[in-house]
Amino acid sequence: MAAPDRPRREFPFWLLAAVLIAAVFAWMIAADGDYRVIFRALLRGVATSLWISFVAFFFACLLGLLVAIARRSALRVVREIATFYVEIVRGVPALVLLFYVAFVGAPALVAAWNWVAAWTGGVIPQGTVRDFSLVWRAIFALTISYSAFLSEIFRAGIESVARPQVEGAYALGLSRYATLRNVILPQAIRVVLPPLGNDFVAMIKDSALVSSLGVQDITQLGKIYSSSTFLFFETYNVVAYLYLVMTVTLSLLVRWLEARLKRQGWTGT
Repeated sequence: MAAPDRPRREFPFWLLAAVLIAAVFAWMIAADGDYRVIFRALLRGVATSLWISFVAFFFACLLGLLVAIARRSALRVVREIATFYVEIVRGVPALVLLFYVAFVGAPALVAAWNWVAAWTGGVIPQGTVRDFSLVWRAIFALTISYSAFLSEIFRAGIESVARPQVEGAYALGLSRYATLRNVILPQAIRVVLPPLGNDFVAMIKDSALVSSLGVQDITQLGKIYSSSTFLFFETYNVVAYLYLVMTVTLSLLVRWLEARLKRQGWTGT
């Protein structure tokens, strides 16, 4: 019996077009004085955007994993609370949640801190809303926003583990925690790595929302520079170029990782 034909791999013309566009923009930045100055002015925002994205995504993964585990808890009240959190957060736009955390949640948190500090007799110093930096407010908001979506990814990964393996672990005398740590999570993490990578790319794009708080990321620096020089076309060309370089590069890395995991049989597909 003849072996089935393998699907023919198509040449990625979209990638060739993207590389050509990137090369044109790189040449413009190197050759044109205005573009060169704009690029240098916005380059400082790249580190801020990446730092916010990495930190927020790290905490969102931790919180999302806890919520996913809570949604599979044996206690119904824990499941209901976790489900309530996921549905409410997913129903609120990220920009609205950003404003809510920055201008409602942060003052409330500082007020609670000061209330606790007052009971310690000065052992814990009181703070002000200004002590809660806008950068950390933005990180906190992105963490909450993305944790609800990541929890669904983790939950799907956990549920992808074959039930007989879980029952076998219980039969061997492993506790629920030991089964989760030694049997379920090692397999689930391999399944969720590609979608987590896609969400990190989305996180980098959504990090542009923090410019609404005045955080000095790429978008905010572009807004400031263009309003002072009126070079809107050139400035936002560079802004788009920087975001595309980051997101397309990371998307390619995610595709490579997904293909590698599929070849090794780790993705469950």
